[in-house]
Amino acid sequence: MNQSFLQALIDMGALKAELVDSFKQEASSLNMTLVAYLLSKKIISQKDVALAYSKDLSLPYVDQITETMTDAALLGKIQFHFLRQNNIIPVIIDEKIVIVSADPYKVQPIDELKLLFGRQVTQAVAQAAVVNDAINRYYPLEGTKQMMEELEEDSRLIEGELDLGSMEDQDVVSMASKTPVVKLVNHILFQAIKREASDIHIEPYEKDVRVRYRVDGSMFLALMPPKRIQGALVSRLKIMANLNIAEKRKPQDGRIEIKAAGKEIDIRVSVLPVIHGERVVMRLLDKSKTFVKLESLGFSKRDFAILEHSISQPNGIVLVSGPTGSGKTTTLYSILSRVNSPEVNLITVEDPVEYQISGINQVQVNEKIGLTFAAALRSILRQDPDIVMIGEARDAETVQIAVQASLTGHLVFSTIHTNNAPATITRLIDMGIEPFLIASSVTAILAQRLVRRLCESCKKAYQPAPNLLAAVGISSERAKAITFYQAVGCPKCMESGYSGRLPIFEIMQMTPGIAQLVVQRADALKIKQQALQDGMTLLVHDGILKIEAGLTTIEEVMSAASGDQEAVVA
Repeated sequence: MNQSFLQALIDMGALKAELVDSFKQEASSLNMTLVAYLLSKKIISQKDVALAYSKDLSLPYVDQITETMTDAALLGKIQFHFLRQNNIIPVIIDEKIVIVSADPYKVQPIDELKLLFGRQVTQAVAQAAVVNDAINRYYPLEGTKQMMEELEEDSRLIEGELDLGSMEDQDVVSMASKTPVVKLVNHILFQAIKREASDIHIEPYEKDVRVRYRVDGSMFLALMPPKRIQGALVSRLKIMANLNIAEKRKPQDGRIEIKAAGKEIDIRVSVLPVIHGERVVMRLLDKSKTFVKLESLGFSKRDFAILEHSISQPNGIVLVSGPTGSGKTTTLYSILSRVNSPEVNLITVEDPVEYQISGINQVQVNEKIGLTFAAALRSILRQDPDIVMIGEARDAETVQIAVQASLTGHLVFSTIHTNNAPATITRLIDMGIEPFLIASSVTAILAQRLVRRLCESCKKAYQPAPNLLAAVGISSERAKAITFYQAVGCPKCMESGYSGRLPIFEIMQMTPGIAQLVVQRADALKIKQQALQDGMTLLVHDGILKIEAGLTTIEEVMSAASGDQEAVVA
């Protein structure tokens, strides 16, 4: 390690001079560089390293790299793997080219870029994670404008020279393997991954085709490829998903596994025939992402205590409810991680297996061969499990087996599609489960929604209108003690004002009062009133706690927990 760099770390207070020699010895014994050793032991951070480089070499420090600082034409001159390998990226700052590096001591790649650009360039330094994230986000996989021009040119050629007629299917198949269409599909997938989209929608209309992404729960239009290549685009995706490209009258489901920017992405593909062609929806799952620890999900103290008590019981059922895309599976994985230990036999049955967890036996549902949730669950119970997780309680047979399993000494976790915790009880009764069995087997029901998290870089304090406060149930007295924020929008959050999502919860414990109402087949409203008396926090109330913490907005909570607006908060 350069001595002046080491001195910079000491001067910054990131490193104690008297410990340097011992750290060097330990790093040497592990065959590691001193920087790598200090980072691995969390003695210094990436930011400390970047600031020390900046101080030592008198280089500007770049805290973040935004989209406005990048130039597609500039990045397109350099190979992607060169940037990734050297953790370096050229950007535009004040109309000048600046080479931002995570390790300015690696002079060769910097010199190569200076030679390539052939004009005066300057240098800067940033954290390794900042540079790497900017490369993944802003590197142009394909030149979008050029690609669209090629597609339009192909469309004109086909239109002018070929009479498709009965040969249309054959032509579409051949066109699906042509470079422009392959480029377009690659571009659609890669841009979705870079923007951390959860879904891609390809929607055919009478005169155009629209590609939309769902990011942080909201849809936005990404691009509109030529209508002429609609068939080829869908066929290309079908080929990748091993689907029947000749079948256009029936819905089809498939899967694509790709690797992009070092990430393994599992894509679930759904094709649905609509009036103007075939609609394709792709759900993206990043296998490299890990689940959040249970205590980091944002539970209130009361809710966390109830959940922790429920999942520590030797038997019973814990249900997680909510609509599609509300984060139920993520919560279940966090619970599984919490209860997973060498002392318990934990088996899951899922469709699909989204995360692979060491120490847990996970079964993949395959309905084509008869391996349904119910069939898998019957077999699982013969495997001497202590804890069973069912991906979804989607039919009466599965729920019936789950109830019997809980009554015979098993702890069962599952998800269910209901609007709130009290409504889950009536849903189970509608599925044919006897009320006395529900009262004796269900220990807790957790309902949740996802709300968008405010972007920390641009959120702005404001005073909401009284009618807005009343709509969400915040009294004027309570509002005086809250700092409210509104979404503004900046380059970092793609002008949305939000960055990421967070859950809001309500947990209903099976108290004696609620159990009595269940046995009496009481409606959801009476069960809800009893749960509130027993201390349950409604979804909207938990949302207000997130508003008080400056994490989200009133509009987001109202949108996610609209059914609870009648509840007034003092």
